[in-house]
Amino acid sequence: MTFKPAAWPRKLRSQTWFGGTSKDNIYHRGWMKNQGFPPDLFDGRPVIGILNTWSELTPCNAHLRDLAERVKHGIYEAGGFPVEVPVFSASESAFRPTAMMFRNLAAMAVEEAMRGQPMDGCVLMVGCDKTTPSLLMAAASTDIPSIVVTGGPMLNGYYKNERVGSGTHLWKFSEAVKAGTMTREEFVDAEASMSRSPGSCNTMGTASTMASMAEALGMALSGNAAIPAVDSRRRVMAQLTGRRIVQMVKDDLKPSDVMKKEAFENAIRTNAAIGGSTNAVIHLLAIAGRVGVDLTLEDWDRCGRDVPTVVNLMPSGKYLMEEFFYAGGLPVVIKRLGEAGLLHKDALTVSGESAWDQVKDVVNHNDDVILPADKALAQSGGVVVVKGNLAPKGAVLKPSAATPALLTHRGRAVVFEDIDDYKAKINDEDLDIDETCVMVLKNCGPKGYPGMAEVGNMGLPPKILRRGITDMVRISDARMSGTAYGTVVLHTSPEAAAGGPLAVVQNGDMIELDVPNRRLHLDISDAELAARLAAWKPIHPLYESGYGWLHQRHVEGADTGADLDFLKGARGNAVGKDSH
Repeated sequence: MTFKPAAWPRKLRSQTWFGGTSKDNIYHRGWMKNQGFPPDLFDGRPVIGILNTWSELTPCNAHLRDLAERVKHGIYEAGGFPVEVPVFSASESAFRPTAMMFRNLAAMAVEEAMRGQPMDGCVLMVGCDKTTPSLLMAAASTDIPSIVVTGGPMLNGYYKNERVGSGTHLWKFSEAVKAGTMTREEFVDAEASMSRSPGSCNTMGTASTMASMAEALGMALSGNAAIPAVDSRRRVMAQLTGRRIVQMVKDDLKPSDVMKKEAFENAIRTNAAIGGSTNAVIHLLAIAGRVGVDLTLEDWDRCGRDVPTVVNLMPSGKYLMEEFFYAGGLPVVIKRLGEAGLLHKDALTVSGESAWDQVKDVVNHNDDVILPADKALAQSGGVVVVKGNLAPKGAVLKPSAATPALLTHRGRAVVFEDIDDYKAKINDEDLDIDETCVMVLKNCGPKGYPGMAEVGNMGLPPKILRRGITDMVRISDARMSGTAYGTVVLHTSPEAAAGGPLAVVQNGDMIELDVPNRRLHLDISDAELAARLAAWKPIHPLYESGYGWLHQRHVEGADTGADLDFLKGARGNAVGKDSH
């Protein structure tokens, strides 16, 4: 820890709007007063923007208005001036073609909302998958003091006395319907039990993973990630966060002070330990690109390779976020990493303390939820990065969600040119496929299926499911839901739509997956591969105007975070002009 708090009091950023007697100052201040704010709120105290991704079409975040009130309480208690600001909310469950297409748009919109308005500090109110990275990306770009408070996970679901994990059981039950082992009526009953309270997914899906990443990065207060949405302690956390951001502004503690390379390495190791979503790879790469940290796929493989997965949660394990919280939550995991020599203990956090000082005294209350290392779900649980002539820039796989016997596999390619081709063929009883084959899906990356949808965990053909087979090797340039499972190779880079080798895989080609040796190989000669690539022609752009047009032309590859090329790097908080 090398951070030195700034001197206080000092002139704050918001005072260029509200301080003084110029025409512009009176304009900014006077109109705010029509809401009934007392004049002394504009006297130089920190103005805190509560950036709220609440939306009734973002169900994971639909309770954030209540939490925002608790944040306001804390800000007022600490002597700040809270202003709630609704911001772009990319809903995982509602946005088409995929919420991921709008992560960068949300980050750009929030960045400009922060930069262009009188905020000295920000509370990032997030929950649903893409809201957490998009607001962290915005905060990294502006470098305004910021802190995360998440909405928390849903309570456990139960169906026929079985835990129902949101998302994870969606895949399981839908496959059961296709296999004929579950009726549609039973599916509807199970669906009702899956989402029985406010909050985000109760599995270790992307929402809970990114809440954990925010905490592991040091951008949220310790213990924030796992508190259930409806637990009273979630409200307490919101209020404490409101108090803390005021002091952060006084100290001038910024995202760039917290999100150093060491913080990202802590987060990568944490992701391995919790069995976190592969989506964390693409989001952390994007956040690092905004804050100016050189983070690569190789860092993911290097840092996560020897970390055991000790959190026994779906989709890798059997419990849900509610039990994780009761066991002690993420602080226990971070302490375990520290004891194993896998934590940069001195990494600064938004609390002002080091990562280690926050967790050194916590206790594990359930060693069947947070397992001992010798009973880990996977001894090498980090996200695996495989490379080869099929993925020159890398592809990722989550070993803790895979079938061990398939981690070394050679099979015949069954190719789907895009998601529509997959949907048209997968239920065909005449499809030439068996369980030894490798399913290959193209044109579903950042450019090809704009935004890179979560279609990589392709459902198996019904004729294979009916035989009781539940997993096959699947390869694509798409993403996979954090709630999903299987031996699924994702984020294959360069993607097919950019002319990567994936684009020229043909039915019948043999593909070798060798996870222990980090290899993904298309078994054709170099000359044949070169000839196919030379003959390849790009797909026609799906968009001729609007944001879709902008996205397809400027989005980068998954291997660097799939950000828009012109948004990388921190641009600071200064506005071009300080008057209208």
